[in-house]
Amino acid sequence: MQASPAGPETISFSFAGGDFTVSGFERTLPSYSTPGGRAQLVKAGMAADGAALDEDAWHAVARAIISPEAAAAQLSAPKGQGSALIEEHVEGATLRSLHTRVWLTELFPGHQPRTSQEALPVEDPEVHGDIDEQGRPLARVRYRYRDRKHLRDHLKQTIEQTRHANPNPYDRSILARRITRAVIAHPCRLEFADGDEHVDVLAVRDGITRLTSAWALLTDESAPYAEDIADTALKILTAEKTQRRGAPEKALSQRMALGRQEMLSTLLAEFQRGVTQTQPADRSVRLGQTLVVPAQITVGVHRHGSAGLSAEEVFDDAVRSILASIHVEFRHWEAAAQNVEVGSRAISRVRLPGLPQNSLLDGIIGLALGRRRPEELPAVFGDPGIPATPLWRAVYLTHFLTRPEVREQVKRFAKDIKGTGRMSNSGYAELLGPVIDLPWRGYKAGSLQQARNAWANGGVLTKQVLGDWQPAPVEDFTDLVAPALKGDINARQTLVVAGGTALIADKLITRNVGSAVGKTVPFRANTDVIVAGLSDSEEGLWTLAFAASAFEAGRECLNSFTKAQLLARKTTDMYTIPAVDLSEPDHKLRDKGGVALELLDQWRVVATSDPTKTQQAEDERLQQSSPSGTGLSLTDKLGAERRALRQAVAEARQAVDRLMSLADSPEARATTVHPFGSREELDRMIDEVRQLAGQILLHPQANDLVDDEEEDEEEDDGLSH
Repeated sequence: MQASPAGPETISFSFAGGDFTVSGFERTLPSYSTPGGRAQLVKAGMAADGAALDEDAWHAVARAIISPEAAAAQLSAPKGQGSALIEEHVEGATLRSLHTRVWLTELFPGHQPRTSQEALPVEDPEVHGDIDEQGRPLARVRYRYRDRKHLRDHLKQTIEQTRHANPNPYDRSILARRITRAVIAHPCRLEFADGDEHVDVLAVRDGITRLTSAWALLTDESAPYAEDIADTALKILTAEKTQRRGAPEKALSQRMALGRQEMLSTLLAEFQRGVTQTQPADRSVRLGQTLVVPAQITVGVHRHGSAGLSAEEVFDDAVRSILASIHVEFRHWEAAAQNVEVGSRAISRVRLPGLPQNSLLDGIIGLALGRRRPEELPAVFGDPGIPATPLWRAVYLTHFLTRPEVREQVKRFAKDIKGTGRMSNSGYAELLGPVIDLPWRGYKAGSLQQARNAWANGGVLTKQVLGDWQPAPVEDFTDLVAPALKGDINARQTLVVAGGTALIADKLITRNVGSAVGKTVPFRANTDVIVAGLSDSEEGLWTLAFAASAFEAGRECLNSFTKAQLLARKTTDMYTIPAVDLSEPDHKLRDKGGVALELLDQWRVVATSDPTKTQQAEDERLQQSSPSGTGLSLTDKLGAERRALRQAVAEARQAVDRLMSLADSPEARATTVHPFGSREELDRMIDEVRQLAGQILLHPQANDLVDDEEEDEEEDDGLSH
């Protein structure tokens, strides 16, 4: 055995098949804290002026902190002097935090806004605030799960989806320099609806991606999949010490804490065994660089007298305000995640004179944020005649959120949260998109991105929808056409919102992009302009009515996909929207045989919204076309080549039939889970069949084909959102 160097070292290391330099590696790790040290912090915390936690929460903090005695010193200050706690002022509250170092094994992934905009198979827990006996807010939230299996499944899903959402994780950076930026955490009580005992832990609200990378480095596989990483974390986070026979029974929270402590002790011993040689063992390097995590732990909250939120809501909203300042103003989340976070916080702040806030939060706002289901729609609005369906939920929520007194409040709060000075109607519509699509976003994952782009382009927020009207509930949307034609504004705007929402969700109205002109649409127009145009004619009203009547939240629409896209889908499980023919008794267009219905498409929708503009655009295209007709001949040839290419792709796809059949199962279709795990994992699978795929990719024509996704590469027509 050779002597080991003292102090931090820079060592060479092998990672991902190449040489790698690890800086600041130390051959010692702290020991686990003593019961006396933890008790000292709990006592100091309970006596501290700026803190707002009960004893159970302080025990959770003390277990996590590496040096609880040092943390106790931060809380203790001579009389008349402030403590060393970090203070952060946000709207309605002041937060106070400890800056310290904690064990990775004590950090539970908290609520993750980045995944909240998805439809995932495991539902999020209910999130509640907490108050003390005097009704003052505590610096703790309560997550309420159905049972412990729900907790385990949700933790696994959060870790997996966080990994999938980050194609460039921090593994290499953490291995080289450890986690250098503090995670943001706070005490959290895990409760269970089945009556099981609660568990007190630390929940991380910012830094979950860093935690996931740390767990990845502790996973045995050299290039672990997301599920492997989640399994590694869960093995430790959900460990539970077995109760000795005859010994006094300990609470579940304590048994789990002791289980995590035993797992940590095993890791520390494993680390120590690997650092006795001149070159530390691979496993010891990974443990040394990941087990100790810098953290900012929120332990106090002071509610401002002007705070508009209830005491139960203040703390969680204040933490979300800190997260928004990080991920909305600076290190941006993707747009959908930002909209979910900003929209939900802004909507929850709405106040209406004469309506108790608790009733508003529990009812309409609860419906908007997913706390109440579409089946509760009649009870929320106090009208048993309202059909309890997801589309009628969209109608009533759109109406409520576009009333001037509500819209102005939401826009004002959203601008404050985002730190912007202006929000257009299309920007407001973009916030509403994830609120409206909540019931069907998983079932219609194939058109979700295009639908959200369309909401960002104006959605259904026409001038008339923003005006004075009331929803007109009916069992069959086609019953609204006749009164709408006679001037009934309520019937007309109900059709606009219901039919427009359905057409957007089913990708029959998409964002205004130039590349689609002459191919899928006759002319360019913003989404709200198309929806408004449909309400101006009988054919347009029937189009809206048919789209709304056919809409099903739990199934995909055949009209949403091209023929090539349908090759990979089970069309028998889809519904269809017919095109309109006013000369027919049922107003539905049929093919030359007179029996089969012709399906509605994007071109017909846009053309119906403005026939005059459609004719003008067609005349311009005819003038620009070649009189020789050579273009038509080339089109025929290209069409034949495309058919041949689609057939070749269909034959190659047979090799992955079993995987795709699983992806088409009802369980999988109810989620937005990627059938290949993630884009990164898909790329890895593609590498194994690269030779076959290369035969297609080498065709120059392949780069010239344009599909529906091209709209994502185009910018809007200059409107400010």
